[in-house]
Amino acid sequence: MRPVTDVLARLGRPPAVVALDGEDAVYVVGGAVRDLLLDRRPHELDFVVEGDAVAVARRAAERAGGRVTAHERFGTATVTAPDTTFDLAGARRETYPRPGALPDVELGASLREDLERRDFTVNALALHLADGEVVGLPGADEDLRAGRLRVLHDQSFRDDPTRMLRLARYAARLGFEPDEATDTLVDPTLLATVTGSRLGAELRLLLREPQPAALLALERHGLGRALLGDGFAIDPELVSRAQELTPPDGRRDLVALAATVHGDDVRARLDDLAFPASERETVIRAAGMPPLSPGEDAVLWRHLRSAPPEAVAVAGARGDEAAARRWLDVVRHQRLAITGDDVVAAGLDGPAVGEALDAATEAMLRGTAPDREEQLAAALRGRA
Repeated sequence: MRPVTDVLARLGRPPAVVALDGEDAVYVVGGAVRDLLLDRRPHELDFVVEGDAVAVARRAAERAGGRVTAHERFGTATVTAPDTTFDLAGARRETYPRPGALPDVELGASLREDLERRDFTVNALALHLADGEVVGLPGADEDLRAGRLRVLHDQSFRDDPTRMLRLARYAARLGFEPDEATDTLVDPTLLATVTGSRLGAELRLLLREPQPAALLALERHGLGRALLGDGFAIDPELVSRAQELTPPDGRRDLVALAATVHGDDVRARLDDLAFPASERETVIRAAGMPPLSPGEDAVLWRHLRSAPPEAVAVAGARGDEAAARRWLDVVRHQRLAITGDDVVAAGLDGPAVGEALDAATEAMLRGTAPDREEQLAAALRGRA
């Protein structure tokens, strides 16, 4: 490996690292080391112990004034302290009984054996907390320098087909490209050996990566269609426009997916992928929205009043962006000066109350009822 004596300095002294002071067998592994070498902030720290992780966790918890939740059978432990929570795992070997199955785990491995179970060479890296040494499998440093994603062996995708989705994720996040041999190993038919819930979890992670790059990477070799059916088709400009329209209270990840899928089987596909019901319904609603047409504020209100912001973003990207932006930024936030109590006090009840408030809202948005008195009059006229 190249000299990287400053990697520990880049890591700094987060509470988890402080709690592990003096432990000679602890390494930060995987993506965190990759990110530190790329001068990026790590998303999270994964710790591996070459030896007894539970014993290390107990000592670390004592230093940090915390407690340990140990899983000795699996060689893992969680340290929960006042200012940090982190996991420790013993170095392990993994074997796969069949394609797509979860691995069989054997503890007592060396650090090198633990690195050999990783997905790509650029993640087969470890930082020794005791002295700052960075170690990695052969080719890891060269691939990191070259911006290259390379699997560790030819059976990698067959063992764990979700690695193909991670290939797309890392390509988008890091701007890396798969090496030629890795690219030829991608086979979308392997996804059929993995449970829908695991595939769905990976897809939801991929949607949080930079778009449309991640979806374009997913499109390679038909991975997108293998997951989402023939209704998967990406228009990069549409995805970009829709995400730009998404307001802070909207989900950019769900907008990206909704702008990319269509057809009658979207619901079934998302069910198969175990999407949470609320996310599934948002995607379906947004995917089915027709292009938005320009219109007066009252017209927009009638058309969009029940639409989630994600659906408006997609509809605007397909049609009139200015109308979508006005709805999302201005119109939907306007509020009447009257309430249902005012309408009830004026003599209405039941469904008539809602209808009266609707009439008042339209009058307000048309500019004919700017204040409380005129809004109440409009509400009552609406039920006259």
